[in-house]
Amino acid sequence: MKSSNQTWYSSPVGILHLKTDGESLTAAHFSDAKPALATHPSNHLVIRQAITQLDEYFEGKRAAFDLPLAPDGTDFQQSVWKKLQEIPFGQTITYGELAEMLGDVNKVRAVGKANGKNPIPVIIPCHRVIGANNKLVGYGGGIENKRWLLQHEGALLL
Repeated sequence: MKSSNQTWYSSPVGILHLKTDGESLTAAHFSDAKPALATHPSNHLVIRQAITQLDEYFEGKRAAFDLPLAPDGTDFQQSVWKKLQEIPFGQTITYGELAEMLGDVNKVRAVGKANGKNPIPVIIPCHRVIGANNKLVGYGGGIENKRWLLQHEGALLL
């Protein structure tokens, strides 16, 4: 049986299309795939680990992911995605605070664009970045899913 380097994972926030280069997770895009597709098994260790860790996260048993990641992006995008991984579980920061963490408060829009291009949402927690005045804005998986993830983590009250 040929080993697939991708699979679809059905989660409480929708279907994630998981991809690997064989050594690292390269994507976990939100997908419009039919739920029946969300059952494809994979023999790739990285994908199996991602599924296990996602299951634990959604069951409330995991607060941080420990996976080899290789998202494809520019150097600036990579720097943003690395900073996203430093935001603790259950906490949020604003786009302005993220820009400040990266050393330039004037790059709020660039930070927002890089955040929106995150190819590994949930695992690289771009949902933890919110707008000014604690407003929920901009999430590739939809604002309701962002709200769900933040409530799941205890960062938002119901």
